[in-house]
Amino acid sequence: MKYERILLEHGNGGLLTAELIQGLFVKYFSNTFLNRLEDSALLDVKGTRLCFTTDSYVVSPIFFPGGDIGSLAVHGTVNDLSVCGGRPVALSAGFIIEEGFSYADLERITQSMAEAARRAGVQIVTGDTKVVPRGSGGGIYINTSGIGVVDYAAPLSVQSIRSGDVVIVNGAVGDHGAAILNARESVVSVTEILSDSAPLNGLVERILQASPNIHCMRDATRGGLGAILAEMAKATPYEVYLLEDNIPVCESVRGVCEILGFDPLFLANEGKLVVFCPAADADAVLASMRQDAFGCDSVIIGEVREKPGMASGRVVLRTAIGGERMIDLPVGELVPRIC
Repeated sequence: MKYERILLEHGNGGLLTAELIQGLFVKYFSNTFLNRLEDSALLDVKGTRLCFTTDSYVVSPIFFPGGDIGSLAVHGTVNDLSVCGGRPVALSAGFIIEEGFSYADLERITQSMAEAARRAGVQIVTGDTKVVPRGSGGGIYINTSGIGVVDYAAPLSVQSIRSGDVVIVNGAVGDHGAAILNARESVVSVTEILSDSAPLNGLVERILQASPNIHCMRDATRGGLGAILAEMAKATPYEVYLLEDNIPVCESVRGVCEILGFDPLFLANEGKLVVFCPAADADAVLASMRQDAFGCDSVIIGEVREKPGMASGRVVLRTAIGGERMIDLPVGELVPRIC
């Protein structure tokens, strides 16, 4: 490790996060379940296939256009279970609350979590509460864990990606990151940009019913679409070739990025996933996705290509002006406390 102290960049889902996970956590926690490094661990308990995941939420501000820390925590955990082929069943909720935090705000967050869980069809069945001294926390942090049942026969994994797969995204990218930025900086009218935070388990169910040949899915959260695809590509021997013209970005999000100097590909999402499936199944998968409220703008943004001799894969973007550039894991911290 190159650093004596942990930096903000170690938590952004980029290169330093990957180094921290591989160089420290996998080094000491290594086992067959963890080493897959998917969004959820896949377990077999007496013949029942389960998936299990956990995540912590530290977003600032805690209330933002399109959501809040409570609904975000539920959506994030439900989505991590779903993209691994799991049917979410139950969640836990752990609260770390700073002394002096508003009771009314805590009740508002709790109500939001309950409504988000109801919409997603899951229950919050256990939890924990800790209160830390005033000035030693960020108001409120939430940890959620979740468990789901895996019914899909084919293994959904980066290792299942194959040459010839198409890459599908279910709508415009960067909305969540731009909404958080705008809430902090007031770059444009607050009514113009809403977080895309949403439960995707219903959409995933449609996808899995549409094709028995889905190879992999991921929700593009921290680090955005660019970081998640770069991370996935490195675990394969293939090239992921993207078409910039095909990647949907809302004009208001593009405007924020131009003003602040960000790339929408690397802004966080909380309601977007990428799907890898054979080209032959793409029409059926797209048709199914477009029937869902959270997939009506689904589109193919690229394909997976064979690149003989490559030890690890890469992502190449064909730009709108006809050039090509590499998409790699971000090194710096774009937006701290984004989720």
